Amino acid sequence: MLSYSPPCDRVRDLMRAGVIKQSEKPLWYDVYAAFPPKREPLYKEHATDLHKVEDKVPPILYEEDIIRAKFFEVYWSGPRPFDLTQSNFKSTSQRFVEKFQELKKQGETDEEILFEETGKALLAEGLILRRKARIHMPENRGPVLGMKLKTMLEEMQKQEHSQETEASEQTQPPTDNSSDPALPSAPHSDNGPSS
Repeated sequence: MLSYSPPCDRVRDLMRAGVIKQSEKPLWYDVYAAFPPKREPLYKEHATDLHKVEDKVPPILYEEDIIRAKFFEVYWSGPRPFDLTQSNFKSTSQRFVEKFQELKKQGETDEEILFEETGKALLAEGLILRRKARIHMPENRGPVLGMKLKTMLEEMQKQEHSQETEASEQTQPPTDNSSDPALPSAPHSDNGPSS
């Protein structure tokens, strides 16, 4: 059993906090305070609430819901909010659904063809629909994929390292001329420092 705060206690607490003014208290408050119940009220769940009751109402799914779901799966409508201040405003998805149903009444039965034709018809009317970018990811991401990624990463790091070393060798002038045979060597004497 769950106990809850009775309405009288809640109103009392709201008046103490200043949310409800003394002059705005409910009419029943003084009566309830003068004649409180003999037992504290308890909230008890009914037996029907304890057992899950099966819902006999089937889910309602209209044809346009399926069309709209496929529209949002294929096309990107953008981050624009709907402008509900205009009474004649129709969203892109609503225009797509209406055009789809219009073309379907003309006799086309194949859903895929009808879907593509609806996109083309809206494009002809000047409504540009952008398809979502599809990134194909393999279903099986086993250890082989992990190994491929690891080897790819190692190869990329090796390439970067070799490019860095080549760039540093090109920018630094050689410091030891004696090792390069193309450069003339400077004469040096063993007489010690000259003054």
